[in-house]
Amino acid sequence: MLIDTHCHLDAAEFDGDRKDVIARAQAAGVGAIVIPAVSRDNFHAVKDLAWSFPGGYYALGIHPIAVPDAREEDLQNLAEMAEVALEDERFLGIGEIGLDFFLPDLKEEAMRDKQGRFFDAQLKLAQKLSLPVIVHVRRSQDEVLKFLRRREGVRGIAHAFNGSFQQAEQFIEQGFVLGFGGAMTFERALQIRRLAESLPLESLVLETDAPDIPPSWLGKPGGERPRNEPGELARIGREMAQLRGLDLGELARATGQNARRVLPRLAGTQHPAI
Repeated sequence: MLIDTHCHLDAAEFDGDRKDVIARAQAAGVGAIVIPAVSRDNFHAVKDLAWSFPGGYYALGIHPIAVPDAREEDLQNLAEMAEVALEDERFLGIGEIGLDFFLPDLKEEAMRDKQGRFFDAQLKLAQKLSLPVIVHVRRSQDEVLKFLRRREGVRGIAHAFNGSFQQAEQFIEQGFVLGFGGAMTFERALQIRRLAESLPLESLVLETDAPDIPPSWLGKPGGERPRNEPGELARIGREMAQLRGLDLGELARATGQNARRVLPRLAGTQHPAI
């Protein structure tokens, strides 16, 4: 069984055919889909969506791209919802959180500071509740690591990892696994493909980040930006399996075990999809 450890299934891009998207994913062998929140506005949406189909799970957090419009009381609301959600078997952890130093507006000093405050507050919450985190690390791997080292015991997934081997090793030392998805399928993405091929298998998980980061075969040169979806995970997994000289079944078992290890509430559920 394949596990999509990162899918924004609540996104507006799926409003027209969400049930069909889920059905295609299930037909492709995806048995579990983790839906991370991005802001207070969709905390309830990801919970409700996760409960709407077998194998749906969710995380709660404030994404760095949502930080500019976020308020301090949003952190309090997150804390309150997360504590209540501890009783919910579909709730897995705190995410999507992190730092983003790629977008110009987020690189300004004042916004970097605000991102850091919100990130650390959410790490502190995860530490307090003994929950894993799903972390956004775009152009920010070293800074994210600095925050993680201050919060002993916090573990999780470094989503859409595209850093160096040294950075990968440091995340692994912190108890993190690394998420790989559509970016790995591009032949020109040499660094990401080398990481997917060479890092310890026990440190890797699969993800789509749908509707974002579409794999190479969805590309339409000169056309509209293609929509990714969780049903592509099998072919993404097959790409990683080929890089590592494995068959898809072996890779699915290994990455599934890794996902359950780093998201312990996923491992503990009694849902038949798991």
